[in-house]
Amino acid sequence: MDYRARIESILALTLQLPHSGSTRLLNAMRYCVLGGGKRLRPSLVYAAGTALGAPLEAMDDAATAVELIHVYSLVHDDLPAMDNDDLRRGRATCHKAFDEATAILAGDALQALAFEVLSGPTTITKEHALERLHMMNLLAHGIGTQGMAGGQAVDLEAVGHSLDLNALKKMHHCKTGALIKCSVLMGASAAGVLAGTHYEALGEYGEAVGLAFQIQDDILDVQGTTANIGKFAGADAALSKPTYPSVIGLAAAQAAAKAQRDRALEAIAPLGNAGTALADLANYTVNRTN
Repeated sequence: MDYRARIESILALTLQLPHSGSTRLLNAMRYCVLGGGKRLRPSLVYAAGTALGAPLEAMDDAATAVELIHVYSLVHDDLPAMDNDDLRRGRATCHKAFDEATAILAGDALQALAFEVLSGPTTITKEHALERLHMMNLLAHGIGTQGMAGGQAVDLEAVGHSLDLNALKKMHHCKTGALIKCSVLMGASAAGVLAGTHYEALGEYGEAVGLAFQIQDDILDVQGTTANIGKFAGADAALSKPTYPSVIGLAAAQAAAKAQRDRALEAIAPLGNAGTALADLANYTVNRTN
């Protein structure tokens, strides 16, 4: 199944927003969301839910919500007060293409839209309302002080300072890993699996994939090129940010990414063939070049 093609079409429909109020704001939102991307997080929603028997349409809102949240985080991370990046996905960042105020509002609006989508239609059944509430709780937790926002705060505080490996791992778990784990568990929730053995296994898988993904990001900042990764290579080193290569060396970082990939594969082994798409995504995290 081509999950990426599916989510691209849904995102385009979601961002039509005929009553948006501001054409400039809507254009900024569409520029950021529809301007490419790996769509890893929605793919994880679909792969996890499918492995547990959920129909694709039951996962569309969750997949849309996590991608909207991810893009919002990128828009705000790129701002001058954060990472001060001018390039994202091979083109100007939102605040460069529009302006800082519009970029802030675009991020805010994307976050709000994510929860609006995830809350579901007013006709949703009581049975599915419990699943939606569970998903919203997962998402709120994954992007809050114990997740993405907290991790970004630690990342900013760490600039110019050293972190030991445990502190670095914790930062990565929060900044990047929490939303990736959340994506996997939201897929499970769409299948009506809110606890139990499979839920715990998928949580373990999500943690491992999230860490592997961020370690590979650290590696690509060293090994990648600006043309391939779509943002300025060497940016972490230029800002004196602690990364896996800077803390333990490039070879050890590569080994660490693969170890997390192996941990992810082990976690979903009991799913058998049903976990094939999840296994493919785990391998992708450490083999990607952008």
